[in-house]
Amino acid sequence: MNPVIAQDTTQMASLKWDLQTCLDYAKKNNIQLNSLRLSQKTSEQELLLSQAGVLPNLYGSATQYATHNNTPAGTSGDYKSRVFGSGNYGLTSSWTLYQGGYLRSDIQQKNLSVESANLSILQQENDITLQITQYYLNVLLDKETIIYQQNVLSTSKAQVDQANERFKAGSIAKKDVTQLVAQYANDKYSLITSENAQRQDLINLKQLLQVPTSTQFDIVVPDTILSKKAIVSLYSVQQIALANRPEVKNSQLGIDIAKVGLNKAKSGYQPTLTASGFIGSSYAGSTPGYFTQLSNGFNQQVGLSLSVPIFTKRLNKTNVAEAKINIDQAQLTLKDTKTALSLNIEKAYINVINAQNQFDAAEEAFKSNQETYRVANEQIKLGVSNMVEFLQQKTLYIQALQQYIQAKYNAALTIEIYDFYKGEPVKL
Repeated sequence: MNPVIAQDTTQMASLKWDLQTCLDYAKKNNIQLNSLRLSQKTSEQELLLSQAGVLPNLYGSATQYATHNNTPAGTSGDYKSRVFGSGNYGLTSSWTLYQGGYLRSDIQQKNLSVESANLSILQQENDITLQITQYYLNVLLDKETIIYQQNVLSTSKAQVDQANERFKAGSIAKKDVTQLVAQYANDKYSLITSENAQRQDLINLKQLLQVPTSTQFDIVVPDTILSKKAIVSLYSVQQIALANRPEVKNSQLGIDIAKVGLNKAKSGYQPTLTASGFIGSSYAGSTPGYFTQLSNGFNQQVGLSLSVPIFTKRLNKTNVAEAKINIDQAQLTLKDTKTALSLNIEKAYINVINAQNQFDAAEEAFKSNQETYRVANEQIKLGVSNMVEFLQQKTLYIQALQQYIQAKYNAALTIEIYDFYKGEPVKL
């Protein structure tokens, strides 16, 4: 992990992270993830409690009394007031020896719940990974758009300067100069719009990462962006995902948890055998000899208690019926999860195919319009081109440029999403 993550971000004046650092930071600090981790800890505590359920308990008790009464004083018939103490002390223990397999099933169910909590964390990490990747690529798109539009604006400025010189020389009409000035203003507006879009997308990424608002934040631009790649078959990716994705495993665990719940419900028909024991003593202050009384009154008791359910007012029957319904519901959830995942992968497959085709077409159109615009730019310098035709060609070039950049990053995003479904980590 990048060492910058270990620092307190509130003390940082600025940050500049690559995609992997963003992902590592989000996995450590995201509120939804940390909330799931707390739920996992709760599940672990419930497991420990369930495991302790097979052990005997032990309670100590001590009761102390202060008694006041009047007792006869000799043979005179008078009574004497007195206060004396008395008490009972003991240890009590009980141990469930048999409960129809309920305790064993409860431990098994709590173990599965801990596994489910772990898978929920992995599922949330996957969701956050794709969100951050999309936001990151949005910022990269903005940055590249700004670079291209800066070049366009620089060319527009040179064209205006040249037109002004030619106007002074009388070789160009004022109308042509005005048109170039208007185009320069439009190019400047487009650049400002792109810069604002970058600021907004950086803010969105910061919010997703939960980086403090007081921190200046930017991203690292990778050397290359992969927009073309050989695509693995849809069936292969679906099979890999169905076998490995945490949401599928979690849904399968849901069935296992429900089946163990059925075993717990059926244990209600079984008898419960409990062992119990008691040791204790007492004393009464009205009789002398405190330790003698405790010794003489010391007693021990052990016993077995058998509870057999005979008529439970339909409680056990209802519990079993509801447990079976929970199994059916869990099976439907698994089916729905698999169906949704398969459809999402199919959509990702279609998206990546379409995005690559669009990228090829956009690249071809961009190169063609770029060359045409270059020729038109040379012609306008020489004064052999119509101004209206030149501005039309420039508009086509800018449109082709924007489509090319968008297609480039859209193709890159769809590739990362599709590869992520087959278990490859996201990286640029």
